[in-house]
Amino acid sequence: MPDFLVNGFSFLSHGVVGYAIPFLFVLTIVVFFHELGHFLVARWAGVRVLTFSLGFGPELIGFNDKHGTRWKISAIPLGGYVKFFGDDSEASTPSAALAAMTAEERKSSFHHKKVGPRAAIVAAGPIANFLLAILIFAALFTINGRPITTARIDKVMPDSAAAVAGFQSGDVVLAIDGRKVDSFTEMQRTVSGEAGRELTFTVKRGDQLIELKATPQLKEIKDSFGNVQRVAILGISRSNNPGDVTTEKINPATALVLGAKETWFVVDRTLAYIGGIFTGREAADQLGGPLRIAQISGQVATFGLSPLLHLAAVLSVSIGLLNLFPVPLLDGGHLVFYAVEAIRGRPLSERAQEMGFRIGLGLVLMLMVFATYNDILHLAAS
Repeated sequence: MPDFLVNGFSFLSHGVVGYAIPFLFVLTIVVFFHELGHFLVARWAGVRVLTFSLGFGPELIGFNDKHGTRWKISAIPLGGYVKFFGDDSEASTPSAALAAMTAEERKSSFHHKKVGPRAAIVAAGPIANFLLAILIFAALFTINGRPITTARIDKVMPDSAAAVAGFQSGDVVLAIDGRKVDSFTEMQRTVSGEAGRELTFTVKRGDQLIELKATPQLKEIKDSFGNVQRVAILGISRSNNPGDVTTEKINPATALVLGAKETWFVVDRTLAYIGGIFTGREAADQLGGPLRIAQISGQVATFGLSPLLHLAAVLSVSIGLLNLFPVPLLDGGHLVFYAVEAIRGRPLSERAQEMGFRIGLGLVLMLMVFATYNDILHLAAS
């Protein structure tokens, strides 16, 4: 049997327990809070919410609240939406019946609100994703503490960037390009995005402080599940001596600050990766879709709840950031339209908006097809 069929069968055979349940757990948390952001700000702005749906397609189960909103779970669990009074679709496009609304109906219509409230409602979804990530990271820091490994080098790999630069076993990295390094993990994070760029390392060797210059090399590495990633590395390993490995207890206030920093790190690295694709420094084959997320969710779930929540936080940041891209149909595209409306003093014509949404739909579909293609190749190779 061809490898692709074997790997595909293996992926499907893990099915509900191995991949689907962790995937739905992670995705449901992220989607729910994204849509909850839209929902809460809409209610605050006096907009009538018709539907709050987790998933698309036929309704599986649901109920109406006292405000008339239909809360439901739908058959296709790959997203969700909030539908406002006056919307023509889940994408919040204007309804043809807007002009026929009474004065009372216009008060609760999304499209009859001023541009400021509309922009706030749309932006609330991605913002909720970022807040969710901060809270998850903060909770994990508070409960588990922060593991800190001294940036001490245990081994230097032959013919690596570190070997060429003159690193030695026992060296402790104190700073990179003048920026203080507090742990081995922080050093790895700094180095991982700097392939091909010479970095200056301030190193403590015995009682001496020296400077070494090294250029990280882009390498393919495999994790314990066989997933391949391309990152910049020096070619060193960390020290696991008891004195070099500690766990710092974190109070809730500090945890929130660290959660915000962790969220920004994910944003920064994501934007750096996307920028690297356009400049040719990164390959687009690392972009993944639902199949890849499902596989990673299943793999991470084997380590326990904390790693799975960490993955949910990372995915929440990614979805929040993706939705802010200025592509019509996404939240960022709506915000661009509202910015134009604020500058012009009137909205774009319905035809211009319709053309924008069609272009946006095409771009989103192309991205989905490309990501799914990458997923299939990844499954075939794993």
